[in-house]
Amino acid sequence: MTLTLGEERTARRTAESCALSATITTSEKTPERFDSLGHAANACLQGGGTSEIRLGTSGFTADGWPGSFYPEAVNPPDYLRYYATKFDTVEIISTFYGLPKVETINNWARNTPPGFVFSLTVPAAITHEKILLNCHEEFERFIDVAYILGEKLGPILLQFPHFNQSVFSSSAQFISRLDAFLNKLPRGLCKLAIEIRNKHWLTPWVADQLRGYNVALVLQDQSWMPRPEVLLEKFDPITSDFAFIRWEGDHTDMQKHTRVWNRTIFDRTMELGKWANFCRKIQRRGIRQYFYANNRYAGYAPATVDLFRSLCHERGIATPLCSAA
Repeated sequence: MTLTLGEERTARRTAESCALSATITTSEKTPERFDSLGHAANACLQGGGTSEIRLGTSGFTADGWPGSFYPEAVNPPDYLRYYATKFDTVEIISTFYGLPKVETINNWARNTPPGFVFSLTVPAAITHEKILLNCHEEFERFIDVAYILGEKLGPILLQFPHFNQSVFSSSAQFISRLDAFLNKLPRGLCKLAIEIRNKHWLTPWVADQLRGYNVALVLQDQSWMPRPEVLLEKFDPITSDFAFIRWEGDHTDMQKHTRVWNRTIFDRTMELGKWANFCRKIQRRGIRQYFYANNRYAGYAPATVDLFRSLCHERGIATPLCSAA
């Protein structure tokens, strides 16, 4: 019998003790086909119980990267192939604006080596326009396309705006909407990460609700959001068997300084040092981590990742691949 996430959540919570707030592991047998979506789940799952660290950027092209990150001899059709020699994952944010063509997805898979992982952002039609209501068909189409990546499909990002009280009067109202959406998804569909941009909603209760579904709370570095060291004073912000970190910065402020992303504008050594300390704590728990740098965080995402690698190295934390900047 295929369980929905909601049914499995109830069954698991009944069986677990309060002291062992465990998550769904990818070693569990997944159904061969889904009742509603009709896809094999195994291709989407990326394994669990590992302290692997994956580093990448938000997108693999940007104004200013040709000649700085990409050598002049590398042509645009070969950008992703080159990118994959420096990083082992990328966050695709273009899917937020619409579904990519099947040919595009196939090219992504074809131009990256085995083990490379794509994290896709759910379209705005689902998260911003319909806000999880009456969007099952849209989400099904999105998953249909995403599954073309097979074993290269990583976490799926549900990025929400800062909802004010005209949309949701409280975090409980939002979680109720989220519950209804998640309860319809079959077990093992994919790894989900949720970005909440209302700092007042980051509470132990909200974290517990996400943990019940094995959904990752996105940990973010933005000017108005609390960083993990602040959250750790209140609750455990790790709500899944993987951690999803986004270095985003202040987009409006950064664009006052530059719109060409080929050099570091702000020194983020102090902030990234704290992230490296946090990374070490999570690694000791055996939790896989995905880190993605946006150009608008410091000015040049490849250099941000390179700096983080060096700070991790100083702390004895191994990170994949080589210098990107």
